[in-house]
Formats: sequence, C-alpha cells, structure tokens
Amino acid sequence: GGGIGGLCLAVSLTQQSHVEVNLYEAAGQFKEIGAGVMIWARTWHILHLMGLSDEFAKIAHALPTVGFDYRRSDQPVEGARFKLVEMPYGCIRFHRAAFLDVFVNHLPAGIAHFGKRLVSYSQASPKSPISISFADGTVAECDVLVGADGIKSCIRAQMYREMAEKEGDPRLLHYIDPIWTGTMAYRGLIRAEDIPRSKDGLLHRTIQTPMMYCGKNKHVVSYSISQGQIVNVVTFASEPGKQGESFDGEWVANCDQAELLSCYAGWEPEVEQLLKCIRNPTRWAIHHLRPLPFYHKDRVVLLGDAAHAMSPHQGAGAGQAIEDAFILSHLLSKNAPFDLDLSLDAYQAVRLPASNKVLTGSYESGMMYEFTSHLGEEYEKLGPAIQQQWSWIDETAVEEDLAVALQLADKGLCAI
Repeated sequence: GGGIGGLCLAVSLTQQSHVEVNLYEAAGQFKEIGAGVMIWARTWHILHLMGLSDEFAKIAHALPTVGFDYRRSDQPVEGARFKLVEMPYGCIRFHRAAFLDVFVNHLPAGIAHFGKRLVSYSQASPKSPISISFADGTVAECDVLVGADGIKSCIRAQMYREMAEKEGDPRLLHYIDPIWTGTMAYRGLIRAEDIPRSKDGLLHRTIQTPMMYCGKNKHVVSYSISQGQIVNVVTFASEPGKQGESFDGEWVANCDQAELLSCYAGWEPEVEQLLKCIRNPTRWAIHHLRPLPFYHKDRVVLLGDAAHAMSPHQGAGAGQAIEDAFILSHLLSKNAPFDLDLSLDAYQAVRLPASNKVLTGSYESGMMYEFTSHLGEEYEKLGPAIQQQWSWIDETAVEEDLAVALQLADKGLCAI
C-alpha cells in the first residue's frame, strides 16, 4: 500500500542497498484522503534520523509551544478554557497531500507499481517465498510481505481467517472487520483569510493555536496547516451507545452546510463563525480496529492502519505508522536475508503493545473531550487526565524502542 506508512517503510528500506523493495498500490497514483495531518516530537525525530526533516520543515506550520487549548463551547455565550495541554514542541501540522509528497519524492524510480490491487497471497511453507496475486491477473514473489493496506486490509483478513481455521478459534474472525465507534465527523478546509476577524480586529484564535472546542457528546477540532494559510476543521458528534454497532451507509459522503450548522446550533459564537466558513463539508463515519493479538504470521506482517487503525482523537495515526516503519525497516535491513522470523517477532513485541495502547487511549480521549468518560464534567480531574493521555509521546525515546527491538531479534526473546 502507498499510504504514509507504506511509503515511509519503502523509502527507509531503499536507503539500504542490499534490500530489494517493491511497493504495490491499488490506485493509479499515490493519493491521500483527508486534509490535515499532525505529528508529535517523537515522530519528527524519526524524520530527522531519516534525513528528511529539512524538507518536511519547508511544508510544516510553525512549531507551536502547546498541544491543544481545551474549551467548553456548547452554549450560546462565550465559552471558557478548562485545560491548556502543554508539551515540548507541541503538534507539528501539515497538509496531508504535501506530507505524502515528501516521501514520494524520495522513492527511487522503479519501486512503485500502480493499479495493483492484491487479491490473495500464498506460501508453500513458513520459510518459503510468498506468492502474491493481483486483481489484474499478475503475480509477484517476495521474502516478506508487508500489509500496509489500510483499515480494510485484505492481508489482515486472510491472515486472521487462516489462523482462525488453523487454531480452531472463531474468535479471531472478530479482528478482521473495523468497527464503528458510534461517531460521525464533519470535515472542511478554510482559507485563514476568509475567517472574519473579531470586533477588535483580532484573528480567530485557531489560526495561532490548535483548538479543542468541547461539548456534551460533541467536539470540534481546528488547527492551521499549510504554513498558516489554511485552517483544518474536524467536528465530531457521538452516540456512545452505538460503539461497535454495524454501520451500513457510506463511510465518507458529501453533505450540505445546513446539516453541519444544525448539528452545532447554539454553540459559542467563535465556533459558529468558524463552521459557517465551511461551504462544502464531508461527513465521515469514524471506525477503528479492536486491538489485535498479533501483527504477523510467518513472514506476512501488518503495518499502520492495517495493524492498528484508530480514531483520530490524539492525532496519532500517521505517527504510529511511521514508528512501525522505522522499527521494521531497521530490523529487516539488519537481518535480511537471515533471521527474518526473529525480526518480525521483535517488531511485534515492541510495536504491538505500544500502538494498541495509543489505539485504546485515542478512543478514551474522545470520550473525555465529550464529557462521557467516567470523569464526566469534573474539570479539576478531567484536565489532568486529558494531559496524562498524551504520556506516550515521551515515555520512551524512539532510539530506545529500536535498541530493544534489535536486542530481542539478536537474542530471540520476543514474548509480548
């Protein structure tokens, strides 16, 4: 797959002359859906280690000094801050397409193959080459198959179906399909210059500060991208009781502005002012995965959303995919063509618990923003709890995680 995770892995592996890499993308070109992407300091450090930070810096918005400004906003009068989440370097924001292009520009010619929708894979024995079949009738062969094919991953589906049959455990089938979180989101982009100034002539606060406008069962996220020229807005409306229910409609659909404004009618003026600038919103059904019990079987391995698609409430999806790629690329380049199984075991041992923690925490964070967690509207407890949800950002350094993975691969000690 040619999303952020797959491209990051491919670029990292092509820096190693002894590793042959092929990237297969179902679409006719690289493309990303969505508008904004944010990363945190640990992900930025990985980009620096890859030698890409200078180019990403050219398309990033200026680094803020905070994370998000949390504000109670579901009332017609002016709202009030209840928590300012501060962290080193804050969140670094990009336009998603520009972010992807940096990786694309560093991918050597001949690596990418388009119009290749994978249908299935097969392997005669655990250590034999893997044959992969595409919808256009072509086939290819590889030593390691990395499924970076997104939240609806067909590689994950085949892996878990086969393991359910082999182990006689139908419970594994529950990990195949994504589940609806009970949340709908509306997305839109606004030119910063189109947002009216206040009566005092001041810029809208979200142009300078990433904002989290919170209300009961709803919240609105807004932050600037494209070096401050564009504001990305994502609003959320949740029915917590529907978490895990099937969603039968289209996951992404166009909708009219009236639907968006009706959903947030009666919110504080600066929120309504912002939403009125979104002329053509899109509506998204937010899905995520159940935390998976394993990421690889033999030499087939999952990465990014295929492994841990998560709700967007911590802006962590892209960063987690990049961390996967960072760890996996170093393990494969160090041990290829030997000890591939130990490398994949080590990748799983390090990345599975870490990313599952963020997956679960992201959903919990969304509940906190909408006052539906066990803390309700107790601001004195809620504010510090929200801050603590971001602790994964600096609990470990990426070099420490890599060192652990390499040590596990060397010693073959990979229990999770």
